[in-house]
Amino acid sequence: MDTHFDELLDFPTYQTFKVMGVAHEDLPAQVIACLQQHAPGDYSPTVKPSSKGNYHSLSISVRVTSKEHMETLYTELADLELVRVVL
Repeated sequence: MDTHFDELLDFPTYQTFKVMGVAHEDLPAQVIACLQQHAPGDYSPTVKPSSKGNYHSLSISVRVTSKEHMETLYTELADLELVRVVL
């Protein structure tokens, strides 16, 4: 991943990730488990259902320590089976 996060942000910083995935009861737990592996912390995401209820959007603030750390989080979250998009 070739990003310019290091030019735009001063690390460490808190970044809000928006994770959109299938409306499944395991989605928040899978996202939190992934974050705990790479950025341990106490997380409580905000979950919003889509208008038709097929998808859920999770907003979660994470402390990131470097460009590489942020890129890893984007990659690992996107690899989760229930996740469709990470912003």
